[in-house]
Order: sequence, then structure tokens, then C-alpha cells
Amino acid sequence: MDLQAVLQSLESTALATTLRESANAFPALESVHVIGIALVFGTISVVDLRLLGLTAHRHSAQRLIAELLPFTWVAFVVCVLTGSLMFIANASTYAQNPMFLGKLALLALAGLNMAVFHLGAFRRISEWDTTLPPPRPARLAGLGSIALWAGVIFLGRWIAFV
Repeated sequence: MDLQAVLQSLESTALATTLRESANAFPALESVHVIGIALVFGTISVVDLRLLGLTAHRHSAQRLIAELLPFTWVAFVVCVLTGSLMFIANASTYAQNPMFLGKLALLALAGLNMAVFHLGAFRRISEWDTTLPPPRPARLAGLGSIALWAGVIFLGRWIAFV
């Protein structure tokens, strides 16, 4: 089965048809998705700004990450679920949209950035947690994260206009 057939079979499900044809379902999903994005970006930005050494100097970076990460993950799961539902409603169209594909690429890079941070600088956080500025790898991770997530939001907004 080729990709186009898979996309068309997703679009032909009863759920996708309901989402596409309902006057309220898609806008409701979109609203919850945007709220989720705001929570993801907000919580990540607080941590990233701390990693850059710009804010929250009185708080341990490790404590800040531990306190905010659960909220970030819950909001991210909400975004994945709502985004997936919106995708199946128009899978063939989204799969050809360069803004959507760019958004997915930036999401993958943001995940890679997070993995590199957690496998690198975060493993030595006890050595630098209270020092300013944080070490270069932590600052680069914070800068990369803010830039990538801002790009995800920017491209996500443009999906509807392309």
C-alpha cells in the first residue's frame, strides 16, 4: 500500500468525516491545540531562558526543569492528540503542505535538541546548576530550543494559508 492510499484511508474513516463535516469539531480541536501549544512553549521558554542565564537566577535549573517538565509533557500529549485528529481530517492535503512538513521537521529537531541536552549538559547539571552563566552547551540548547519551538509555532500558523 502506498502513502497516498494510507492517507486516503485515514480521511475516509468515520471520525475524519465527522471532524471535517462538523461545524464545531475542527474549530474546537484547533482551540485546544493552540492552548496546548501555549502551555508547551510557555513552560519550555521558562526553562530555556534559565538555561540562557537570562531569568530565574534564584531558582535551580534542575528544580525548574523537574517542576515544569510534567506540565510540558501533558500539554505536548494534548497537542499530539489534537494535531493527529486534525491531520486525519485532511491527511492528503496536509501531507503535501510545505509548512506542515516543515513543522514536523522542526518538531523532530526540537526533540533531537532536547535529547542532546539531556544526554550532555543535563547529566552534569549538579556541576553548573547554581553558576551564571550556565555552560555553553546548556546555553546553546536553550537558544536552539526557543528558536525551534518558535519556528514550529510560526509554520503551524501558516499551514492554513498555504
